[in-house]
Amino acid sequence: MVKDKCKRLKDILREMERVVVAFSGGVDSTFLLKVAYDVLGKDNVLAVTANSETYPQRELEEAKILADWIGVQHQVIETSELSIPGYTENDQNRCYFCKNSLFEHVVPIMKEKGYHNVIYGLIADDMNEHRPGMRAAQEHGVRGPLQEAQLFKDEIRALSKELEIPTWNKPSFACLSSRIAYGEEITQEKLTKVEKSEEYLRNLGVRQVRVRTHEEIARIEVEPTDMSLVLANHDDIMNQLQQFGYKFVTLDLQGYKSGSMNKVLSI
Repeated sequence: MVKDKCKRLKDILREMERVVVAFSGGVDSTFLLKVAYDVLGKDNVLAVTANSETYPQRELEEAKILADWIGVQHQVIETSELSIPGYTENDQNRCYFCKNSLFEHVVPIMKEKGYHNVIYGLIADDMNEHRPGMRAAQEHGVRGPLQEAQLFKDEIRALSKELEIPTWNKPSFACLSSRIAYGEEITQEKLTKVEKSEEYLRNLGVRQVRVRTHEEIARIEVEPTDMSLVLANHDDIMNQLQQFGYKFVTLDLQGYKSGSMNKVLSI
């Protein structure tokens, strides 16, 4: 079944012939980039990574290393979500503004350099989630081959492991803006606060972490297996996050949940 899906993915990529991959360095886009490279070859694949305020420096450096490991051509472009009209208001369509801006930058690169398609790491799981960015992709003619092949996250991880792709067990990641409660203005100060807080927790040994921001409150989400680590270091964590700018530091007993901020939406 999974092998059939992988064959379908390869067939889709062959039909595209020459592609630009919107590449974040996450599990999905790295797998997509590797398969595209293996199927189409170096001359027919270009990875493009957008460097912006919502993209941690650590992730950018990892993306560069991964592109080099694959051997693919890689271009880093500069974007700024905070300058996009409507983005900082942080309503439920925030991801539309982000993806729309990304594709406005990447599609011209595709045309200028003679590629045929822009593709990104949309997966089958995303079809049941709140993903406004899908509308931006449709408007720009950007395709999601992983989703078209009906590949799910667990399957992508398993296939990545088979291909010895180092991201096969990488924790899920989303842009820093996703940590800020809907309706609360997104600012550089808040993004920096989130990035520093999550980096601090990772350095303590926490594998998967989100520092959800509700005004002056930090709501820490980790996997249940890491809760004891957080509690064992609660004084240090509280003091450090307060130095970063939070007044209150909490641990969410439900644990890490992708897209947990979407619970408040009526969609």
